[in-house]
Amino acid sequence: MSAETFVNALFLITAVVAAGILITAVLPIIWNMAGTFSTASHESDTRMRTDFKIVTTYASKTTHLAKIWMKNIGTNNIGEEDITSTDVFFGPVDSFKRFSLTPTHGGAIPTGDWDYTLVDNNGYWDKGETLEITIYDEENLIPASTNTNWYFQFVLSNGVWRSTEFSTT
Repeated sequence: MSAETFVNALFLITAVVAAGILITAVLPIIWNMAGTFSTASHESDTRMRTDFKIVTTYASKTTHLAKIWMKNIGTNNIGEEDITSTDVFFGPVDSFKRFSLTPTHGGAIPTGDWDYTLVDNNGYWDKGETLEITIYDEENLIPASTNTNWYFQFVLSNGVWRSTEFSTT
């Protein structure tokens, strides 16, 4: 009888220790997975709520300027810090390049750079508002030749992007 009690006690102690090891090993993994799923869900929700449309484009052969107007059609307001961390690609379709942001606040833009203007500047690109992008590159882009096809791409910091091709005649 005492041998049976001893064996039952060993089985009970083994079960408690095994349960403790299982809980300490599995619980952190489950907790981390929940955090990962929550973060991924939040990022996905932000991307789905962020949307904009390229409304119109313009390129001038004489001033070496390109202007692109975009409208925020998503439900998220896009902050200026997100706009300033975007990537802008522009150039002939077969040889476009990435441009750097140079905030000039209406001043002259250095060659090879871009700037932006929010129509209603409250620090956010709100739903329904227009964002104007100005690109200047006297050396390489928008030459005096005609019938050039241009490529423009605007990539926000969260990965949402839009692109278009247009031509000057």
